[in-house]
Amino acid sequence: MTVKRKRTALLLALLCLTVWTGAANAAVAWGDRGADVTKIQQRLRQYGYMDAPADGIYGQATYEAVVWFQRKNGLKADGVVGPATAAALGITLNSGAAAAASTSDSEIYTLARLVHAEARGEPYLGKVAVAAVVLNRVRSSAFPNTISGVVYQAGAFDCVADGQINLAPDNDSLRAARDAMNGWDPTGGCVYYYNPATATSAWIWSREVRLSIGAHSFAV
Repeated sequence: MTVKRKRTALLLALLCLTVWTGAANAAVAWGDRGADVTKIQQRLRQYGYMDAPADGIYGQATYEAVVWFQRKNGLKADGVVGPATAAALGITLNSGAAAAASTSDSEIYTLARLVHAEARGEPYLGKVAVAAVVLNRVRSSAFPNTISGVVYQAGAFDCVADGQINLAPDNDSLRAARDAMNGWDPTGGCVYYYNPATATSAWIWSREVRLSIGAHSFAV
């Protein structure tokens, strides 16, 4: 095994999702699209792990089929098709597969770090909701139009000021970021959230709260 492949395997074990910057580290996961996804789906269908069509979109059906295949073949069941899973499927991943996604992996990783810093300890639904708030801000003309711009907007998130944004995200935070990127918004369009037990800003209390999940209230 080459040094590069060993490094790829280590990253897979640590991140459990693709956060790759080069062809040597190519992997495919939830939210990716393109020819590599189609190849994976076709092979899963051929082997009887998947009934859904090979549409080139890595969604719930593909994820569940990949996890099933990984468990049956003694692989890490993380839903990521990296070098080991690709080899077991008998396919080769093309370089640049992740580039087919509409948002770069670095932006998704930034979102996952925000989720981990702001919502670790919260229920999974609450993690997705925090990620969704960031994406709702990206879509709003009142906020910056990129994930990084929203996350690092001055005074927007306490975790940036206290350095917790630099913590490595766990698997749930990475998955929550992906789920939000793929359209899951438990908040129904909220652009604010806060913890009522710790919030000190009088302004944030003036916002209309739409729902609460765990310790957070989500508002517009």
